[in-house]
Amino acid sequence: MAQPSIPLKASYWPADTSREVLDITEGQALREATLLAPERWALVEKMPGTWTSLTGAGATDRRWTYAQLLDDATACAHWLLQRYHPGQHICLWAPNVPEWVILQYGASLAGMVLVTANPALRAPELQYVLSQSRSCALFHIDQFRGSDMVDMARTAADGVKGEVDVISLSGWLARVRKSPREGRLPEVDPRGPAQIQYTSGTTGAPKGALLHHMGLVTNACFVAARSLQHKDVHICPMPLFHTAGSVMSVLGCVTTLSTLVLVATFEPDLVLQATEDERGTRLSGVPTMLLALLEQRRARTYDLSSLQLAMSGGAPVPVALTERVRAELGCDLVTVYGQTELSPIVCQTAPDDSAQDKAQTAGQPLWHVEVRITGPLGDVLPVGEEGEIQARGYQTMLEYFAQPEATAQTLLGDGWVRTGDLGVMDERGYCRVTGRLKDMIIRGGENIYPAQVEGVLMKHPVVADAAVFGMADAHWGERVAAAVRFKPGADVCTAEDLRQFCRQHIAPHKTPEHWFICEAFPLTGSGKVQKYRLKELARQQQLRTLSCQ
Repeated sequence: MAQPSIPLKASYWPADTSREVLDITEGQALREATLLAPERWALVEKMPGTWTSLTGAGATDRRWTYAQLLDDATACAHWLLQRYHPGQHICLWAPNVPEWVILQYGASLAGMVLVTANPALRAPELQYVLSQSRSCALFHIDQFRGSDMVDMARTAADGVKGEVDVISLSGWLARVRKSPREGRLPEVDPRGPAQIQYTSGTTGAPKGALLHHMGLVTNACFVAARSLQHKDVHICPMPLFHTAGSVMSVLGCVTTLSTLVLVATFEPDLVLQATEDERGTRLSGVPTMLLALLEQRRARTYDLSSLQLAMSGGAPVPVALTERVRAELGCDLVTVYGQTELSPIVCQTAPDDSAQDKAQTAGQPLWHVEVRITGPLGDVLPVGEEGEIQARGYQTMLEYFAQPEATAQTLLGDGWVRTGDLGVMDERGYCRVTGRLKDMIIRGGENIYPAQVEGVLMKHPVVADAAVFGMADAHWGERVAAAVRFKPGADVCTAEDLRQFCRQHIAPHKTPEHWFICEAFPLTGSGKVQKYRLKELARQQQLRTLSCQ
């Protein structure tokens, strides 16, 4: 990565233009990969051994070469164009099934916009997505984790003004393959809309980020290039309704001729067994997933000798977790930083970065993106000073779909995106994320950033995970609270033990005063902790208090 000729004095990184932006669509990326490696495995299905197919297929271990995947995607595009028009929005509500990938590419080839929906949504939430995105069709599976998806899909569609076609994926691919392929596929603008991805909802109602082809394909390619990916075997437990799945994994593989091993749902044993069976070289997952894999690794023996690299993002990666991944999974760990609105990655560490940089920073900005750290008035701060991370580049969303006020609050008139994240930049351009503006706790006028406190708690030998948040207080404004999850089989320590541990590492006013114990945290579909839910549960006295004795 090119660096400025002299050390930075201001927290501003100019765009590095030494690589070319890929001005192509998702469908074009698949076509180009097929020309280069038609017989290479493109897509491999991995499901728990006790499951039957979620889409009515005759097997649960299907495989596609690049040529076969393009053929199915092309058939899908023709099938879609017999029913809908280029530019229309179609919603996909399903877990990680191969049909998702086929629909993603098929919609691209047909010039339609794919609206992604978390399969954990209930009917009212799904209705919101369908209505807000103005989708004309809803594709769904019939059953998932005991839920009747058919009934919820119909209920959600019936509540939307205007007609929404409800289409089951059961047997759908067989019908698509038999469908006639009439006429030519449309020319699709690489800078036109490709997906509507809904924000994770860690702080409230989701917004639909309208993302374009060029931004998605290029960003996926740049992330892969930073981590030296080419013809890898990528194990993907990340959900496809999130950019980590449908962009970094799906498009990251197609731009590097890699094999996507699609894990149907995140189960630690399934992920590790898939890595062994397929000789996986790369693995992606948020910190909560990596922690679960490390715990499972201690319960069973797996051959992970092929694994070369793990990639994590979505939340700060504690130093202790980085060290455990190296020691217990036997591979390197690189971290990424970004958000849905930026397609999604802004900064990334590289395999040849120092261990300290990998553990304590999010790396340098990727190619063709400017990054700055700003103060409350929008002024660029000196290096090392904490402020809001802002970014500007090719990958910026087009808008929050049909939400001009929300768009104006995030996307500034000169193209800069307000991320809402706090961070610092050093003189080399390496960025460190220190927290969320909305997560910041203000206790008696002192600003406290949960990420710092969580990093300390994660060093405790019996703590598997921690989430720190503020609780309203009449005197101080807010008091610091912590919810912790202990390692399986470990002796549960007391709140006083944890308080004393924190006091050894951080100032007294940052040490949590309220302590709770959880077996699991409320998470978004992409694995981020929903701290507003923890606040609600604590306020309603629905969290279990950790004993002081």
